[in-house]
Amino acid sequence: QRQNGIVPASLRTAAIGQDQLSLTFLGHASWLIETPGGVTAVTDYNGWIRPAKLPDVVTMNRAHTSHFTDTPDPGIKHVLRGWRDDGGMAQHLLKFGDLRVRNVPTNIRSYSGTVRNGNSIFVFEAASLCVAHLGHLHHTLTQTHLAELGQIDIVMAPVDGGYTIDQEGILEAIGQIKPPL
Repeated sequence: QRQNGIVPASLRTAAIGQDQLSLTFLGHASWLIETPGGVTAVTDYNGWIRPAKLPDVVTMNRAHTSHFTDTPDPGIKHVLRGWRDDGGMAQHLLKFGDLRVRNVPTNIRSYSGTVRNGNSIFVFEAASLCVAHLGHLHHTLTQTHLAELGQIDIVMAPVDGGYTIDQEGILEAIGQIKPPL
């Protein structure tokens, strides 16, 4: 209804279509992913950058504390860590509602050298879309990584050139993946 020539706008978000995902940048390297079925996931969950509502699934990367927390909210249904404390390879294949989450382990640098399997690229599949969050990527991808990733529609690539891969390297990695977005 118009008042004094002003038409009020609705601030409600539109419903997510069956072939759509909602992606909301929360801050730093964290994104909220919402599926048509109402499942929510947060990437690089660190406990201090959070969505308004507790997510169903969180993924975390170990490189430093802005990418993980040792004390996630106990109400989160699925907490997926991109590394294992024993140095082994983290392996995740989660199906929750209309969301499927899997990981592709990668290495990270440390002051003492390379930490094998210290990061995971997490792949979120829903609504016929594949979204990859590269996490705390420190290197370009091998053919094995690319085969494990498969066809990716959307890539989220945190980059700072100091702790993570530099801009040239991330552009090369994105070129290797060849996502439409």
